[in-house]
Amino acid sequence: MNRSYTLLRKAVDVRPNEVRALLVACLFNFVILGSYYVIRPIRDDIAAAGSLESLSWMFSGTLVAMLLANTAFSAIVARMSRRKFLPIAYRFFSANLIIFYVLMRTMTPAQNVWVGRAFYVWVSVFNLFVVTLFWAFMTDLFNSEQAKRLFAFIAVGGSLGAIAGPIVTASLVHQLGAANLILVTAALLEVAPWCVKFFPAEFASPDLRDHDRDRNEKETGQEHEEVVRAEEAGAEKPIGGGIISGISHVFSSPYLLAICAFMLLHAITSTLVYFQQADITGHHFHDHATRTAFFAQLDLAVNTLTIIVQLLLTGRLLKWFGVGFTLAFLPVLSMFGFLGMGFVPVLALLAVFQVLRRAGNFAVTRPAREVLFTVLRREDKYKAKSFIDTFVYRAGDQIGAWSYPLLTWLGLGLTGISFVAAPLAALWCVLSLWLGKKQAAMAKAKMWEGPVRPDGPRQAGR
Repeated sequence: MNRSYTLLRKAVDVRPNEVRALLVACLFNFVILGSYYVIRPIRDDIAAAGSLESLSWMFSGTLVAMLLANTAFSAIVARMSRRKFLPIAYRFFSANLIIFYVLMRTMTPAQNVWVGRAFYVWVSVFNLFVVTLFWAFMTDLFNSEQAKRLFAFIAVGGSLGAIAGPIVTASLVHQLGAANLILVTAALLEVAPWCVKFFPAEFASPDLRDHDRDRNEKETGQEHEEVVRAEEAGAEKPIGGGIISGISHVFSSPYLLAICAFMLLHAITSTLVYFQQADITGHHFHDHATRTAFFAQLDLAVNTLTIIVQLLLTGRLLKWFGVGFTLAFLPVLSMFGFLGMGFVPVLALLAVFQVLRRAGNFAVTRPAREVLFTVLRREDKYKAKSFIDTFVYRAGDQIGAWSYPLLTWLGLGLTGISFVAAPLAALWCVLSLWLGKKQAAMAKAKMWEGPVRPDGPRQAGR
């Protein structure tokens, strides 16, 4: 056992055959979130510069774009293996960024208003799809037991990228301008296809296979290796299924519907906070560059706290309390945060609430939520997960986006809207606990399924 592995083991409970996969996954997540966080402050400045009504319409445009993108994605993923469609998807987004760069550099100021709105919608689609594709790939490669051990550390790679992105933007936006930073995002995103290429092909839930081999005394070592090779070959086949199969599977499964409800409540409450942020900062700051720098500094605080929590707390929470109680952390935090905003609706408190809430989401909720998908079949890990993480999430955004001006029209200010959001967070907490209990039961049932033989159906465990 070499020294570097010993040091790594102090940070994460990783096995020798998982090290390469773990490190490539961390780099993969770094470039995904790093590329997004370079342009996130630009998107937020576009939102703050416009009216709340225009922001609501941009959320509507995002929902329509997300539905179209999901349809196209389902058609592509049904016909290609994961190692083919993932690089194509990431390079497609890179090409889009170059197009936006050219438009921003060549259009008139009046035309750039509409380019900015289109860019806002595009980024709102982009950020969910690139992250969803990454985590779908991870849940397809790691089993539930591995996910609880490794996902928090893999998320650290993303947090480092999310720290690097705002630093780049805050440092260079005044010198280079927003348009030139788009090229930085495109360059970072090009690393993602190479991570897919160099991800170990032989890596696919070794712990579960060892469990199956020990359990079945009649299976020889050669037969076991044939099973492994057959499963690896099957994993690189097209996902299959129809264009709407992901959607149909969601509505036929109580478990997937519960995850949908979880995402809706998460998105609605997130959007309400986001609108509060746009409202307060729009009145507090009057210079675009200063406002963009403030958003970048907010992102930096979020991601610095995130990485500290991921390294010191997340893995322990999953180990000590399980998925359900870990998922409930963010709803409880949100409930108290909304109550606080109800009593003291000021920028300083909102900034603290946003930092804690977003850090809690990235550091604690995101890894725990991804564990929910490890117990699904492969088609649902890509199609149903994509539908939930993108369209359902943006549908929650849309509900929140139109609820905010409606509540304002009804005479509710920051205080009243905060008190409306607090009970939603309480309901979200109850749902989290149910999902954790259900996931544990499904993981236990899946663990006792036998391996898939190359010449026959799945062998039942005994």
